[in-house]
Amino acid sequence: MSTDKLQPDPSRQSAIKIGKKAFLLSAGIILALMLVSGILTIILPSGEYERVVQDGKTLVVNGTYHAVPKPAYPPWRWLTAPIEILFSKDNLTLITIIFFIVCVGGSISILEGAGVMEELIHKLVRRFSKRKYLLITLVILFFMAVSSFIGVYEGMVPMIIFMVPLAISLGWDSLTGLGISLLPLAFGFASAVTNPFTVAVAQRIADLPLFSGSWLRIIFFFVVFGIVTAFVVLHAKKVERDPSSSPTFKEDEAIRAGLGEQQRATSEGAAASEAPAARSGAASEPAADPKDRTSKAKTRGLVWFACCIGIAMIIVLATARMPGLSDLAFPVMALLFLIGGVGGGRLAQMKAGNIAKTFLRGAANLAPGIVLILMAYSVKHIIVSGKIMDTILYGAATLIAAAPPMAAAFLVYATTLVMNFFIGSASAKAFLMMPLLTPLADLVGITRQTAVLAFDFGDGFSNMIFPTNALLLIALSFTVVSYPRWMKWTWKLQMVILAVTSAFLALAVAIRFGPF
Repeated sequence: MSTDKLQPDPSRQSAIKIGKKAFLLSAGIILALMLVSGILTIILPSGEYERVVQDGKTLVVNGTYHAVPKPAYPPWRWLTAPIEILFSKDNLTLITIIFFIVCVGGSISILEGAGVMEELIHKLVRRFSKRKYLLITLVILFFMAVSSFIGVYEGMVPMIIFMVPLAISLGWDSLTGLGISLLPLAFGFASAVTNPFTVAVAQRIADLPLFSGSWLRIIFFFVVFGIVTAFVVLHAKKVERDPSSSPTFKEDEAIRAGLGEQQRATSEGAAASEAPAARSGAASEPAADPKDRTSKAKTRGLVWFACCIGIAMIIVLATARMPGLSDLAFPVMALLFLIGGVGGGRLAQMKAGNIAKTFLRGAANLAPGIVLILMAYSVKHIIVSGKIMDTILYGAATLIAAAPPMAAAFLVYATTLVMNFFIGSASAKAFLMMPLLTPLADLVGITRQTAVLAFDFGDGFSNMIFPTNALLLIALSFTVVSYPRWMKWTWKLQMVILAVTSAFLALAVAIRFGPF
């Protein structure tokens, strides 16, 4: 009897792999943005605000903008920016992200080769196959709530790795998997109720009572939750009726075949083990079933991995409201993914040599994603090196100061959208913008609470739009969905949300959303 089909297969192709076409399309878009940013450093005058340090945070001083001489920043450095940022003052964050991608890509590849991922997916499918749409609703609510109330975004991105194959196994597609994970993460951040990185920081700078005005934000949260859930459910039902209608149908077929391969191998192995026993009759003692041994080994690997991820999630959630410790989200997740992946592979009877080879292959599969992230980060580097970041902010502040209340609120929204293109961190944008927006709100006749709401809207929703957002690129790199395909799928939803946010912002201006 052969049990080869029941053993871990380190040569199996990982489902986590960035395709050549997806990479080239995304790289082309980001390269164009790098060039546009470089051209802006030539066109726009250079200028700076003065800054002060309060409680360890650097704040812009309102009314201190002044022109400065243009720096010597030649165009050829636009193209070397992706390398330069590795040696910039912000390089620790970038290096941490790269370490995170390598650990997650390599670890998931080990779990796939050991059959642990299939074991996890099969268990989830068996549990939820008859309650699929309830599953969609609950998962979306979970991701949105964690992002909105606790502010956890980075730490939840790795969960996309499990949501996509789960969606495919339940008869949907990769986009549905992203719809129940990435979409609610981004929209939960935008419909923040008590998010410490957007609401809390912005309100503290604006001298507002902490988490005041939550009643309107809670209403907004559930409106957005209903829209996102309806969008994903309608798409999932469409894919169920006609799988070929999915934009990722061909790519998902390969993933679906891989998910079914291990299950077929297990079934064939079980049949092979039963045949000799049937021929020998009841006289001999039954031999140990290879299927049982393999299944138990995979289960042990799965339990180990689940414990590691559970510990990581506890740490991420526990430190979410501690800005100093929340920066540990990526390295903690990366380290525990590595421990979980390697340990899970060993417990699933994978040889140490195969684990090393599979890890390297998995990390190499996501290497193009690292290139895209370096390019995306370089957009901000180009703007800052050309000393036009503050110029853009000053121009927006000048427009806001001259606008009537309703227009001013929407200009705050638009300004945050623009700044989010260059600065992904919500708290960093708050420290840069809110010292300017707070006195402007008083000047133009909108409440500070409305300014905070407009800031929150602008920061959150663009997280799923701009290719300069490293988290968006990381999330997509875990799937077969390219950035252009993602935008094609979500643009209608984005337009609906834009209309909803505009309506809520107009309401906030009309009722003088406060307390002040």
